[in-house]
Amino acid sequence: MPARGPRLLAVALFLALVSPALAASPRLSVIQPRGLQRNAETVLTFSGSALGDAEEVMFYDPGFTVTKLEPVNANAFKATVKVAPETRLGEHTAQVRTKSGISDYRTFYVGALPIVDEKEPNSDFAAPQVIAMNVTVHGVADNEDVDYYQIEAKKGERISVEVEGMRLGNTLFDPFVAIMDAKRFELKSADDTALLLQDGYASIIAPEDGKYIVQVRESSYAGNGACQYRVHIGNFPRPVSVYPAGGQIGQAVDVKFLGDPSGDIAQKIQLPAEFTEHYGVFAEQNGQIAPSENVFRLFEHGNALEVEPNNELAQATPVALPNAFNGILEAPGDVDHFRFAAKKGEVYEVECYGRRIRSPIDPVMLLMNAKGGGITSNDDARGPDSYFRFSVPADGEYVLQIKDHLGRGGKDFVYRVEFQPIKQALTLSLPQTERYGQYRRQIYVAQGNRFGAVINAGRVNFGGEIALDGKDLPAGMTMVAETMPANQSSMPVVFEAAADAPLSGKLLDFTARPVDPNLKVVGHFYNRAEFVVAAPGQSLYRWKDVNRLAIAVIEDLPFKIEIVEPKAPLAQNGSMQLKIVAHREEGFNRPINIILPYLPPGVGSAPSVTIPEGQTECFYPINANGGAPVKKWRIFAHAYADISENPPMDPGKRRRRTGNPGTAWCSSQLATIEIVEPYVQFALDRSSAELGQATEMVCKVTHNKPFEGVAKVNLIGVPNKVTVGELELTKDKNELVFKIQTDPASPPGTHKNLFCQVVIPVNGEMVTHTAGTTELRLDKPLPPPVNAPKPMPTAAPAAPMPVAATPMPKPEKRLSRLEKLRLEAAQKAGTAPPAGK
Repeated sequence: MPARGPRLLAVALFLALVSPALAASPRLSVIQPRGLQRNAETVLTFSGSALGDAEEVMFYDPGFTVTKLEPVNANAFKATVKVAPETRLGEHTAQVRTKSGISDYRTFYVGALPIVDEKEPNSDFAAPQVIAMNVTVHGVADNEDVDYYQIEAKKGERISVEVEGMRLGNTLFDPFVAIMDAKRFELKSADDTALLLQDGYASIIAPEDGKYIVQVRESSYAGNGACQYRVHIGNFPRPVSVYPAGGQIGQAVDVKFLGDPSGDIAQKIQLPAEFTEHYGVFAEQNGQIAPSENVFRLFEHGNALEVEPNNELAQATPVALPNAFNGILEAPGDVDHFRFAAKKGEVYEVECYGRRIRSPIDPVMLLMNAKGGGITSNDDARGPDSYFRFSVPADGEYVLQIKDHLGRGGKDFVYRVEFQPIKQALTLSLPQTERYGQYRRQIYVAQGNRFGAVINAGRVNFGGEIALDGKDLPAGMTMVAETMPANQSSMPVVFEAAADAPLSGKLLDFTARPVDPNLKVVGHFYNRAEFVVAAPGQSLYRWKDVNRLAIAVIEDLPFKIEIVEPKAPLAQNGSMQLKIVAHREEGFNRPINIILPYLPPGVGSAPSVTIPEGQTECFYPINANGGAPVKKWRIFAHAYADISENPPMDPGKRRRRTGNPGTAWCSSQLATIEIVEPYVQFALDRSSAELGQATEMVCKVTHNKPFEGVAKVNLIGVPNKVTVGELELTKDKNELVFKIQTDPASPPGTHKNLFCQVVIPVNGEMVTHTAGTTELRLDKPLPPPVNAPKPMPTAAPAAPMPVAATPMPKPEKRLSRLEKLRLEAAQKAGTAPPAGK
């Protein structure tokens, strides 16, 4: 098989290719090696694109010190990282800040054991790679590849194996592990597990002194160069579950780790003083520690443990709220009952944690009154876990029943039920701009420039306005934001950096809170990166959630933009040309692309516009439908341009940029646009005419808003070869009459969807909106009657006799639509309409 070094390089290149590389914005595809040993120093390689100007590696957890950064090329660099001895084991997250932006975040692992590399050939059971006990092996499972490792153990010694494969987040990799004796007899194996999901573990007590073989492969032998793994091999404890699976914040709790082949492991654990969403506890024994945690819930209240027997209603374990109920379905068919008292009017969120604490249970909850009458139940409201909201109907005792959906049970079928009062919560996030990616889900503001973002807010169990805190930003950076209205879940925000702001960044605890001081809620930022997806729209296998916002000041750019705030409003059912101006540095002439990331409800726009090469402005068309809320709104524009090959400025005017060239982003200021109701409303009569004839269309005008000057009105949507003149409208005119001229070649039929476009002068600008709808019917002329007499020849006309002057006739009365229809019907019938009709 090929040497390991080139194969690992191929992995890095593969990962760089499968991750979207969007120009100069730095992208981090992979961190190699995929894990570190704590209390040691390791050189990590960060690979992706546009990483050559890296300034800082930002870690989401304490315990890491970077002692050296060394560029490799434009797309990679090396970092020498020292890991503190107290650093938490397991998955960690890092993000790169460069001079030109912030990368995606990626994960890596920290272990307690020394690291050795897989050495090929090791695919023959008879010639395995010999390793010492208590090491972590870094390897790759290629296609049809089986890797064997040989260890020695004494009789009665624990042998534990745990693999990190899918958890590394590289690719769709389902690893298999097995422990075999020297005769190739399989003692224990694992593929998928409740504890580690697609990753596996195996743990045994050695039956005799001798050599043992550990096998690692892809479960279906379909590996590839991206199927990297870290396999921990040693005599460390590897329990299956922990009981109870949660405890009170800030307290010391006694737990038992279950499922280890040496027996249960009792341990006292001091819990943190603050709530952490993703928390775990590690089993320790004889100086060894499990490679990964058992999931553990942090709760505001204490624990109530089941007391067997409690399979029957009458045997229900008495417990008190607000403690959490804890139990184990120890055998198939086991059913647990808890009895508790509650008062009328109390409302609880009742959450059963099973799969979420990595137990194999599929829990079903049934809530009953004291006599066993059913009140409510649930099976899979939280995926396989159960949940319901319980409004206590009366003072008294109630019984909660827990069972497995299929009646299964075992020593590791641990569950936990938490009764919580209804709580208010708030989360903040940035919208996803690429599928399964993190592009522009960071904030990086160029010196002397701006960067806008749309902040999403998720309110739970409350409503009202929200205010962003905007505290602890990097030096020289400020935030411009208004409060988020109660009926909105997103808002535009612009961050600005001073021209002399230092290049710096941080992982910010970005917070918000309700404007109402009576609502004691603090919202925090949340982001999810999706690493391994089976196929578009299918199962998500590996992801990482973080609770801080990556934010930085980056190197200045050769352009910035601003929106010229319109003096005239945008009317409902109207449109506007929004002027955007670019300020270019001397010598920078590249095209600048503009997008509008945030628009008010009911407002649409073109996907993007471009300020052409060498030019400094453009007009961005936007429009509002009839339901757009009437108020003043704040918007911003994003701009991006290729700044590569930009001629450097005279050093006396400005320092030379040293960051990666490529596509760079900035934003306009927060600008105001006002949406108003239409200035006028039209009621358009329907009209008809024979081809080649003229007709009129009457328009009744209702003025909603006064305006000065003369508005222009055009009838839009008329058929081919039909002409209509433009009309003028003032604030005093209440009726318009369109003169319509048809052509013999005009298309006959009923032409619908005609409407008026009104252009009204306001504050020296034009407000354009539509008004009214109608239809125009064009008829073919009727043929002459079949028996009509031929016209008689006529004599030459006599000379006209002089007549007395007569007064001009009064103008005809305009017929109504009904009168026109009656006239048409009479003409077709060859009779005059009845008098007076």
